[in-house]
Parts: sequence; C-alpha cells; structure tokens
Amino acid sequence: MANILHRVGIKTTAIDDVYHALTTRDGLAGWWTTDTKGEGDQVGNIIEFRFDKGGFDIKVKKLNTPTQVEWEVIDGPEEWIGTTINFELKEDGDYIILLFKHLNWKEPVEFMHHCSTKWAIFLMSLKSLIETGKGNPSPIDVKIDNWN
Repeated sequence: MANILHRVGIKTTAIDDVYHALTTRDGLAGWWTTDTKGEGDQVGNIIEFRFDKGGFDIKVKKLNTPTQVEWEVIDGPEEWIGTTINFELKEDGDYIILLFKHLNWKEPVEFMHHCSTKWAIFLMSLKSLIETGKGNPSPIDVKIDNWN
C-alpha cells in the first residue's frame, strides 16, 4: 500500500476553527471545493465533493473533537475507493500543526502523484482560509495539468 503524507503549520491558536473547516459544509467549501454537499460533523455522514472533472463521496469514519477527522472514500475514481483520509491536529505554540494522511492506495500510480500535489495545494488553501479568511477552493484553485 502507498500513502500520501503532508504536514502543514497553520498560524492560529484556534484549533476549533481548523476542526470546523474540516467538519462543516461551509468550512470544506471554503478550502476544497465550492461544490460540497453534506455535513462532516457526525460519524456515518456522507459528504459529496464535486470538481470540474468528477468527484468523491466520503463517509465520516471517526471524529475526535477537536484533534482528528477521518474519512473513508466510498465512491469516486477507482484508485480512491476504499482509501482513508485522516486529518490530525495538534497545538504547537502559535500554530496548529495539521498532519494529513491519504492512506491505503493500492499502488503509486501516476494519478497518485497528481493527487499528492493537489492535496498540497488544497491544504495550503485551508491554511489560507484560517489565516486570512479566504481559501482557494475548486474551481479557483491552482491548476497543475489537464486533470486539474
């Protein structure tokens, strides 16, 4: 199995603000994609994320307020189905450190390389949303290739 891992420091002491951005429709739409349906604040909820070229349905698997959010991908591109997405938050001085994991890819195919870069772009959008009040969700995110 292959994994995507990222670490981002968000300059804030408000861990609840970061957690809220990971668990509410408005929060998720503010940094990942404006076409977000559903709420991520209850285990078992399904959140639908849509982009220019496809999308994902994700089931909320675990919530530990305000330090962890874990999802399971239940629909979308074949490479994503069955993978786990985990956000771990911890306080470190004037920062909230986000440890991001997109786990259990069957193999490191080219699409995984694309997704790793896009996750980095969207995690920087989350950082911007918390630090400045404005993220860069799809469709206004940085485009890296014809996959978006």
